Amino acid sequence: MEKESIKRLEITADKLEIQDVIYKLARGIDRCDENLLTECFHEGATDDHGHFKGTAKEFIEWVIPLLKTMEATQHCICNILIDLEGDKAKTESYFLAFHRLNNEEGDSDMVAAGRYIDNLEKRDGLWAITHRHAVYDWNRLDPSTDTWNEGPAKEQLDRGARAPLDPIYQKS
Repeated sequence: MEKESIKRLEITADKLEIQDVIYKLARGIDRCDENLLTECFHEGATDDHGHFKGTAKEFIEWVIPLLKTMEATQHCICNILIDLEGDKAKTESYFLAFHRLNNEEGDSDMVAAGRYIDNLEKRDGLWAITHRHAVYDWNRLDPSTDTWNEGPAKEQLDRGARAPLDPIYQKS
């Protein structure tokens, strides 16, 4: 019974570490934090985002400049399912990705929804992604109705920022 309990604790710890990698990757994207993104992938990892296919290193080099053309992004990760087999795992994570686009015609908000299908491995005690495949289920593009850049809220509310200016990077 004790061995079974220890095994269940190890599986739970692995699953929590895997979830942490997936969440950190979302933070890395939204904060344009190249170092954090790099930590989420093992050396030699690959990425398939449909319009981008290549190594994780190439993905980071491609996506950071693209993200910086947007005022802000926010990737919400949910419904993470993990199929764990020893030091390998396959996950499916639902996402909602919000993108504030600045256009000549005016700002717009694009929402994409889909799933990340990730392969991960535990190497030298650390979980990281070996392959990410983004699968898109739907998207939507609307004129922005954001009013936070106007009126009294502009000065009263902390706004998210890219690394290293975002409050999460500030030492207390």
